[in-house]
Amino acid sequence: MNDPYETTETHLERLLGRALNSFDLPDSVVERLDSALAHDSSLHSSHHSAALHRSTYRHAYLLADGSSLTLWELVHNTGRDGARRHELYADESEALLAASRLRPARGERSDGADGGGAAGGGEADGFAAIFGAGPEGPGQVDPDAEPGDSLDADLELLGRLLATPPVPPARTYVPDDSADHARRVLRRAENPDRPGEETARLLRAAFAHHIGQAFGRQCPADVRDAAFTLYEHAFLLLDGTELSLWEVEHTATPDGRHMCEVYEDERTAREAMELRARVR
Repeated sequence: MNDPYETTETHLERLLGRALNSFDLPDSVVERLDSALAHDSSLHSSHHSAALHRSTYRHAYLLADGSSLTLWELVHNTGRDGARRHELYADESEALLAASRLRPARGERSDGADGGGAAGGGEADGFAAIFGAGPEGPGQVDPDAEPGDSLDADLELLGRLLATPPVPPARTYVPDDSADHARRVLRRAENPDRPGEETARLLRAAFAHHIGQAFGRQCPADVRDAAFTLYEHAFLLLDGTELSLWEVEHTATPDGRHMCEVYEDERTAREAMELRARVR
């Protein structure tokens, strides 16, 4: 997905040029992409059955103002004679919804054979199984089902898709003594497994940062209510890379005092919060 000899401008021209729906992208997104300095592409998800192949790719861009922007590309083989098609979305939930609507090209059986009959024992697409649909779309209904069952199943699936958390808004990095801010975050960390010297060395090259709250609540711990807050301190380094510190602030201490812990990734930080909430 990443050609080291391809410029970001060429990459964007190729991406927008092959997408069938590039004209549907918001104008504000296209305008921001004009200032893209660097890019990175990766495979996000993939599904392959006898008749349907689809993949979703994540294209991330670093913009001139220090923020980032992500496009989601859906690639599938539902064109005429199984031709590849490309679609672009600015929101991950929209890409998921589009992927859920894909069906094998007309005239193809899900077992890989040609013909217009119903699928017979081939691997069924997960969403098609929920919708009770054949390879040509909705219409295959369980004769034993009660009226309205199919509609209820459709609405339930649509609800789950729409409930998918949206892609977080692009960060706005602020140049404000960021290296010193990183030093202070690491200095106040009290956990023995806090980030070490290698992370501190990398953060000396931070020239901008963004602080966001990822979690905050009161929950029982010991015999008191303890407060837990999780912050992400995201730093933009001089080489254009991003690095985050995850800070847990809590009062789940023997004397109820305020305590700070810092971790290198979100998962470890959340596991630490769970452990603090359980252990007396």
